[in-house]
Amino acid sequence: MSRLTHRTAPGVTYFVTTDAWQKTAVFQVAEIAEIVVRRILACRDQGSCGLHEFVLMPNHLHLLLTPGPSCSLEKVMMLIKGRSSHEIHLLRGNRAEIWQAGFHDWTIRDSADFSARTEYIRMNPVVAKLVERPEKWPYSSASGKFRMDPAPNKRGGLASAAKADSAGHASVGAEAPTP
Repeated sequence: MSRLTHRTAPGVTYFVTTDAWQKTAVFQVAEIAEIVVRRILACRDQGSCGLHEFVLMPNHLHLLLTPGPSCSLEKVMMLIKGRSSHEIHLLRGNRAEIWQAGFHDWTIRDSADFSARTEYIRMNPVVAKLVERPEKWPYSSASGKFRMDPAPNKRGGLASAAKADSAGHASVGAEAPTP
C-alpha cells in the first residue's frame, strides 16, 4: 500500500493524532506516559514547534501544534515518536513497537477550528470516562501543569482559506482512525 504524503506549509497550525502500536494501551503505564510527555515538551522547548494543546490517552496522542520555522510537521512527529520510543526501550530493556506508523493531521483553518480542536483535546479523557473533569487527567495540557504556547493569530499560524486549501489536510498511516 502506498503512503500519502502530508501537504504541510510553514507556520501553519495542525491538529495531529497518532496511535500506539496496534492501539495497545501502552501509555497507561505512568513511567511510559511521562516519557512521552517529556518528549513532547522537549520538542517545544528546543524550538521545533509551538505547542498549544495535547492529550496522551492510554493508546493514542492528540496534539495541537505549529511547527517551528526550520522544522516540518513530519520532523516534529519523528522527534516525539522516535525519541520517546528510544527512551522507553532503554527503560524497558526491549525493542517492542511503541507507535503505529504514520499520523493524521488536520490544518487549523481559523480561530473557531482552533477552539473546537482545543475542546476536543481537553475533553478526550472525560468522554473516555477516565476522569470526571479535564484538569484531572495528568497527561494533558488541561491539567494546568504544563506551559503551553498561546494560540497563533490568523496571520501567524491559522491558515487563511487560500493557505488552508493549498496546505490541505492529509491522512497518513491509514491504520489510525481520524478523530
